Amino acid sequence: MSLTIETFKKLTWYEFVSFRPNQMIKFLHLSDVHLGCRRYNLEERTKDFFRSWHDVIVRHALPNRVDFVLIAGDFFDRRNIDPQTMNHALAGLQLLKDAGLPVVAIEGNHDRRDAVSDYSWMRSFSQAGFLFLLEPSSYNAGQIELTPWDEEERAGSFIDIKGARIFGTHWYGTTANAVMSGLSDALREARDEGLFNILMLHTDVEGQLNRPIPALSVEKLKELRTLVDYVALGHTHKRFELEGWAFNPGSLEACSIDEYREERGLYLVEVGDDRQIKTTFINDYVQRPFQRITHDVSGAVDPEAVHAGVMEKVRREARAHDPDGDAPAPIIEISLRGHLGFKNSLLNLRRMREEAQAETGALHVMLKNQSVPVEYAIAAGLDADTSRAERERRIIADLIARDTRFRDRASEMAELVLEAKRRALGDEPPASILELIEQKLAPAASDAQTPTEADAAPSPGALHALERSATTAVTSDK
Repeated sequence: MSLTIETFKKLTWYEFVSFRPNQMIKFLHLSDVHLGCRRYNLEERTKDFFRSWHDVIVRHALPNRVDFVLIAGDFFDRRNIDPQTMNHALAGLQLLKDAGLPVVAIEGNHDRRDAVSDYSWMRSFSQAGFLFLLEPSSYNAGQIELTPWDEEERAGSFIDIKGARIFGTHWYGTTANAVMSGLSDALREARDEGLFNILMLHTDVEGQLNRPIPALSVEKLKELRTLVDYVALGHTHKRFELEGWAFNPGSLEACSIDEYREERGLYLVEVGDDRQIKTTFINDYVQRPFQRITHDVSGAVDPEAVHAGVMEKVRREARAHDPDGDAPAPIIEISLRGHLGFKNSLLNLRRMREEAQAETGALHVMLKNQSVPVEYAIAAGLDADTSRAERERRIIADLIARDTRFRDRASEMAELVLEAKRRALGDEPPASILELIEQKLAPAASDAQTPTEADAAPSPGALHALERSATTAVTSDK
């Protein structure tokens, strides 16, 4: 891009002050900062998100002398923020503003304005000059209008900085696939062949999350391939890339322990005169460490044995915190699994949690009791590749064994239920099935010689219970 009279007239203020002909474009792409996020009722967790945001600016935005910073949605954790969260946002934005580094942002699903209001905190920060909030001007019947940034109005859908044209979009949620055609048409009209075109998009992308919510399909996203040079994604809290063209950095900080294994961070992007993209993924900044520990309680004879086993596991595996170091104290989750040989209520979970926290110096210890009392264990110990027939037989036998009257004959009774089910599926008459049940139970009844044994014989109610079990199994299969 050469500085002619015509191009000079078209320059925005930020292009003018940062214009350096024949040099690359350099920017940071981050997303899902989630300032104000509070988890586990810990005030310290709110500060974690500020520390990550501030550290990224001090360690990566300022030293790299980037031309601009992109925030691809969810700058805030919610649309209504408290004074502390506002201060956290201002502290970082003021640093960037003082350094002359423009911040370009879009709203995400967490911080977007309310549908019945024209006001939002993101719009307020944009009006105050701390960032450029890009939004489509209108969206009616599938038609999207993209308008250039108006400095006087402090509003617009795209802005030109250095040699880049940056487009912003709304959070489209489950309608993302439907709006891609309209967005393609709008981009085709508004893009500039002479500039590096960037699209900021906050959305789920197909194949990146294991949940049933409809996501933007990769094929639909690729419809934009010829229209934009770089897609700055946000929303999914893990890093992923698509064909060296669409990039999702993940959240700066883990919003919950369920995300602790995911890779997250930001991208430093450098674009040469030939529009070749060089991306450097960065996760070298302060983040709260998380750890999960699992302990199997199976075989423990009493609550004290469980406690001792958990503490031994903690001492052996937990990440200990150095109070004299700079690293944040970890958050640890301990899960109890397996089959408990006594009542859950006998476990002193509070004592377990407090001792684990004292042992590790963790900021917070969560203890989840996912164990099952042995009397409620169903089909325990089956391998993942166990056949359906064997799994069904085992489940029925374990359920029957809960009744002391049939505990010693659980396997036999399970076979009876399955045979009754087979006959019912074969449309045999109910009278024939009931006769089978009576025949199978008859030997136990005829052998009853003593009052004690007679008392243990199946009652008519038991016969009906077995019949109901067979009927239930038939209904579930149909």
